[in-house]
Amino acid sequence: MLRSILLFLLAALAEIGGAWLVWQGVREHRGLLFAGAGVVALGVYGFIATLQPDPNFGRILAAYGGVFVAGSLIWGMVVDRFRPDRFDLIGAALCLAGVAVIMYAPRGA
Repeated sequence: MLRSILLFLLAALAEIGGAWLVWQGVREHRGLLFAGAGVVALGVYGFIATLQPDPNFGRILAAYGGVFVAGSLIWGMVVDRFRPDRFDLIGAALCLAGVAVIMYAPRGA
């Protein structure tokens, strides 16, 4: 389980960071170097997902969606000084609860 969680965190860093770099390059006019670095990071994200121990693509991506939601709020707080309200925090907590159910609930054979 620890490996899976670490992979989710690494994937979030690559995807959210990559999307942020593209945003900076295009929307904030910081140039092609930012946008190109973002595209590379987004590609790295795709490879990280393949390292998850669960063999089901749909399950991995569905669970990662919840990590992405919470991670995006954290990124915004740290990098962009975004201040989430209680509904952002409640929503992120619900998403992380969904991750736990999807990925780590005991399953029969």
